[in-house]
Amino acid sequence: MSAATELLLDGYSRIRQAVHRAGEGLSAEELAVRLDPDANSIGWLLWHLTRVQDDHVADVAGREELWTTDGWAERFDLPVTGIGYGHSSAEVGQVSGFGAGIVLGYYDAVHERTLEFIRGLEDEELGRVVDESFDPPVTLGVRLVSVLDDCLEHAGQAAFARGVLERTR
Repeated sequence: MSAATELLLDGYSRIRQAVHRAGEGLSAEELAVRLDPDANSIGWLLWHLTRVQDDHVADVAGREELWTTDGWAERFDLPVTGIGYGHSSAEVGQVSGFGAGIVLGYYDAVHERTLEFIRGLEDEELGRVVDESFDPPVTLGVRLVSVLDDCLEHAGQAAFARGVLERTR
């Protein structure tokens, strides 16, 4: 296994740790709490970062998303579509009604599939262009680091919101 692959695996394992710390043991009501009327809830943040990882990694791997192939869309049964980019405040509020078990279960499934993909990579594949709509075009390595960064950022936001929630009990 190459050093680049080992670094990606380490980074993605940190996302899982952060996601679990932010969400474990929370009820559906706690996951839906918003620190102000337009803030993202813990549940939305965890759902969104998982949807982003599922969508983006499935795309570069040439696979379908677990969201649809493994029935997660039906289990969540949300009235919103997409992965969360561009959601209005009202749409953020509609990403609710589920407990920690379902969102962490979805994350864990996506996480394992991501690790499987990364383990199969060779260093030279990281330079493959996966999105030409940007200047410069986005390579596989850049996309994987971008997803890692986005997920860690949202997991940190969820951890912050959980900390506020716990201090106000």
